[in-house]
Amino acid sequence: MDFELAGELKIGQVGIANLRIRTLDVAKLTEEMRGRVQRAPKLFARAAVVIDFGGLTRTPDEATARALIAGLRDAGVLPVALAYGTTEIERLSEALGLPLLAKFRASYERDEQAASQPAPAPTIREPEPAPPPKAPRSAPAPATPAAANVAPGMIQSAPVRSGQQIYAENRDLTVLTTVGAGAEVISDGSVHIYGPLRGRALAGAKGNEQARIFCREFHAELVAIAGHYKVMEEIPKELRGKAVQIWLEDQQLKIAALD
Repeated sequence: MDFELAGELKIGQVGIANLRIRTLDVAKLTEEMRGRVQRAPKLFARAAVVIDFGGLTRTPDEATARALIAGLRDAGVLPVALAYGTTEIERLSEALGLPLLAKFRASYERDEQAASQPAPAPTIREPEPAPPPKAPRSAPAPATPAAANVAPGMIQSAPVRSGQQIYAENRDLTVLTTVGAGAEVISDGSVHIYGPLRGRALAGAKGNEQARIFCREFHAELVAIAGHYKVMEEIPKELRGKAVQIWLEDQQLKIAALD
């Protein structure tokens, strides 16, 4: 009997986009995605997409969801799953025959959670009695500085080649060489690239809006911070090839030369 497996299955990070539905308008959503594919065909054509209905007040019915999936496929992208959410979304995924996947944890999740939390009631404190006078003391010995609880960043010294993905979980990522076209580097903190960036760089992957991207030679296919992104076609040509930094300001992605 042959006990060798015919397939090798591994679970890891995959580059799947999350499409959060804000308004359930199938025609408008289809045209929006069609436009994105046309503007960046190398990036979005045949891209795997998770559909996220979590931003709607009501879960769509099966017929509407099927119409949306058909429209997105017609626009050139590939819906592969629904984002994990309520029990209604779980039932919808079963009806559609699509799996449930964890959605991209962008900043809007934290905003919604904060908005749903009731404001704490004001408290009234009794005035505290004055402390008794202290006896004179000798000069204290110098305190020993506590060890800083800082997670070390991840350092990638080898080039990141096309089709390869590097993920730094809960820390910064430093790439010492090239991020090639079709490659992807992701960090929950900031991303530092000391060579050319020709692929994709995503910082603040779990919603950290303070994260930044620094790059010595900028030719990126896509850059993103906390879910806010720009593709190559949206980046000013005068910045290409330059050293740049990228940050988030008022929910807008900013890119500026470091010179």
